[in-house]
Amino acid sequence: MDPRISFITLAVADLDASRTFYVDGLGWPAALDVPGEVLMIQVGEHLVLSLWAAPEFEAEVGPIMRGPGIVPVSLAHNVPIHDEVDEVLATARTAGADPVSEPFEREWGGYSGYFGDPDGYRWEIAYNPGPIGQVVLP
Repeated sequence: MDPRISFITLAVADLDASRTFYVDGLGWPAALDVPGEVLMIQVGEHLVLSLWAAPEFEAEVGPIMRGPGIVPVSLAHNVPIHDEVDEVLATARTAGADPVSEPFEREWGGYSGYFGDPDGYRWEIAYNPGPIGQVVLP
């Protein structure tokens, strides 16, 4: 099996709110949009972010764990320039993101901060000047 991820699928409580945030707010174009079911956005050459309405998600993969706290997953968007972290976080906040944390200089030499989408999924916006950070940039 190749070491590869093809889809990142997130169950969302309100697909319309997710569409407004990702497509209208962040400006990411929809690759597939089935109202009431799923919104797919190509986020890399071979990677798709799939946002499923929670009932559709549960029908296919099983019950969703519910309760207090955040979901135990985070997503990262790396940028090639330090100051771009601030720009991307500002765009997300303008689109309605929860400003989880302000960016700061990390002990590993990078700079990053977090925002939450309408369902609370945490996105890290990061500048990582190290070798692994360069691997993920186009």
